[in-house]
Amino acid sequence: MNTPAPSLPAYDRSELTPGIVHIGLGNFHRAHQAVYLDDLFALGEGHDWAIIGAGVRPADARMRDALKAQDCLSTVIELDPSGKRARRVGAMIDFLPVEPGNGPLIAAMSRPEIRIVSLTVTEGGYFMDPAGRLDTAASEIVADAADPAAPQTAFGAILAALKARRAAGIAPFTVMSCDNLPGNGHVTRQVVVGLAELFDAELARWVDAHVAFPNGMVDRITPATGERECAMAAAFGLDDPVPVTCEPFRQWVLEDDFPAGRPALEKVGVVFTDHVHAYEAMKIRILNGGHAIIAYPGGLMDIELVHEAMEEALIVAFLDKVEREEIIPIVPPVPGTDLAAYYAIIRERFANPEVADTVRRLCLDGSNRQPKFIVPSIRDNRAAGRLPTGLILASALWCRYCAGVSDSGAVIAANDPNWEALTARARQAKADPAVWLAMQEVYGDLGEDTEVVAAFRAALQALWAKGTRAMLTGYLAG
Repeated sequence: MNTPAPSLPAYDRSELTPGIVHIGLGNFHRAHQAVYLDDLFALGEGHDWAIIGAGVRPADARMRDALKAQDCLSTVIELDPSGKRARRVGAMIDFLPVEPGNGPLIAAMSRPEIRIVSLTVTEGGYFMDPAGRLDTAASEIVADAADPAAPQTAFGAILAALKARRAAGIAPFTVMSCDNLPGNGHVTRQVVVGLAELFDAELARWVDAHVAFPNGMVDRITPATGERECAMAAAFGLDDPVPVTCEPFRQWVLEDDFPAGRPALEKVGVVFTDHVHAYEAMKIRILNGGHAIIAYPGGLMDIELVHEAMEEALIVAFLDKVEREEIIPIVPPVPGTDLAAYYAIIRERFANPEVADTVRRLCLDGSNRQPKFIVPSIRDNRAAGRLPTGLILASALWCRYCAGVSDSGAVIAANDPNWEALTARARQAKADPAVWLAMQEVYGDLGEDTEVVAAFRAALQALWAKGTRAMLTGYLAG
């Protein structure tokens, strides 16, 4: 079978003008927000909402070089089991120079035609402390507070641009987080306002009163790019060093809070609703929590790819049991959504062999993800008077993984920003499991819940004594 030619933008890119500055041009943004806008532009609408790309870290300059060399077009390959499809996405029309002090970024965001500044800076890129507030001791935040005219962070640059717009009498832009965070708009507001409070209390009050930070829920699995993905692009006749691969499924749910205007994204499948929190809870608990449930046993059993983990009967049975008994029952209702049907779709997505997502990617950054994706479900079950032994086992599997060796003895390479400290604690927890639950930044006061501590102790000790396979077998046997 011949590989079909990639589809090209179905509009004249020379007619596009910018309305959005997006910070963080990773795979997810280019397979998600940029694709929705590409679809909208193809309808002949919203041509004044094109994207100017931006970054604030040295690594972003490499992405800029790659994309500028191909006229800011992105290759997006949908990995449908029935056949791959490639498209060239043209929603971005420029990528700003990446410079210390972020002068070009601040200047671009100060332009009146920019009405939205969006971000994908990863879940861990918001400088939040364990209590969910701005970490005012973070070195980059300290630096931005000391020299707000030459900021290091995206949030400092946003404040510098908002200050310039206010001085020029230009209405503020909307700040739209597209990161996978509970209450991502609220979090972004806290970070931006909190940073302003460190150097200009009056500016902080103005931002809090006049700048919109809509909450949103985003979803699309986008594996990291490597040789396999570049070879796929080549098979479509494209010489692209930074192609994006993704599953066919995508979802975007947004609050309709855009005082400066917005593109008509509802015409291409974006859901605008006052109930983002409900969609968000569904996705974070069922999908992201589900990822953690399959990832750590997969990693300990030396399984490399996610769809291979879904071919392991013990892991699938573990996922099914925890989802159906401990997660779905505590997820609040979502308008027009059957949670069991939603889970069935999630299960199919995990099992898609074309995506070839890695177990290691799902295991990444557990210290940031566990308190968002697993611990809240444990806490809600406890509030309902239940002891969620499956979720507690999932957290014990994370602890066992962080010890740095799989069940076979294979070394697990560092896979968390706090890996060294986590590994030391995980090895200490082998003898004293309560040490792990004492991480208040992850577990809060759950380490004081005697039933949770006892269940975690039993699970972790069994994992060390019997191994993952035997532990899952015992758990499933009841």
